[in-house]
Amino acid sequence: MKLTESNRSPRTTNTTDLSGKVAVVTGAAAGLGRAEALGLARLGATVVVNDVASALDASDVVDEIGAAAADAGAKAVAVAGDISQRATADELLASAVGLGGLDIVVNNAGITRDRMLFNMSDEEWDAVIAVHLRGHFLLTRNAAAYWRDKAKDAEGGSVFGRLVNTSSEAGLVGPVGQANYAAAKAGITALTLSAARALGRYGVCANVICPRARTAMTADVFGAAPDVEAGQIDPLSPQHVVSLVQFLASPAAAEVNGQVFIVYGPQVTLVSPPHMERRFSADGTSLGSHRAHRDAAGLLCWSGSGTELFGDRSDASVTRGYRRPIIGIGVRITTPT
Repeated sequence: MKLTESNRSPRTTNTTDLSGKVAVVTGAAAGLGRAEALGLARLGATVVVNDVASALDASDVVDEIGAAAADAGAKAVAVAGDISQRATADELLASAVGLGGLDIVVNNAGITRDRMLFNMSDEEWDAVIAVHLRGHFLLTRNAAAYWRDKAKDAEGGSVFGRLVNTSSEAGLVGPVGQANYAAAKAGITALTLSAARALGRYGVCANVICPRARTAMTADVFGAAPDVEAGQIDPLSPQHVVSLVQFLASPAAAEVNGQVFIVYGPQVTLVSPPHMERRFSADGTSLGSHRAHRDAAGLLCWSGSGTELFGDRSDASVTRGYRRPIIGIGVRITTPT
């Protein structure tokens, strides 16, 4: 499987047209999920939108997609249900297959139950883990099984499959008062990277987004939307995230797999995997001078070889992801507007 690390513009290949594709977007009644569903529909995708029944009843997302994307031949179908329940994930897959087949999954549904760790209840922990991590797992597993089975019958053993899972910077830094949310988001990142390794051989691309976006869920953090004057931008507008999701869901992202992106305003940051900084013995003394450094191109490299750092392993695929230069945090990539 190829885990792409290039910082060249991804628009140099293929297309972002999604005509004839079927997408599932969870948490799509409002906020970021709604914006993502609309964005995919505007590129031609038929979208299965999911949220809990009360949210969908109060939402205009299905009508909005019909009005905004009719020229692209897109439509929307709503499936109400709790994404932490297997029955909902099964129904979403069945709905997509009934519309022609599952091509794209955007897992977005989420909740927060913020509280200091020493005051957090079992129920507050379980609720967040259920919606975020279990919800991502159930639909990701269904999609993985579907794409693998489809690939077995496909010429060349490859299919079109795009998985975009929603993590958060909270899963990278562990904010105070969000132990449940941070743990769930870190789990989503690991789940997605595992999926990328398992499904890349079938032509499926699985990636993670960590969006900074103003939604109902983040209103307490980011506040109300400001009045934006002509020529200015709101860096927390969900539309910035939509542009990246449109790209990752498209044929243009065929070489982007197993990556983690932070989105803030028009800037997209590619996050490097965790790396070994230095080795020590149990008593704290250094075992060597193997340290990370940046080469002339700004790429993060090791002073020692992969064998020296990780030992001699018979399965090269185990260490392949660590023996290459790694692009560090702060890299910008171009996404379509």
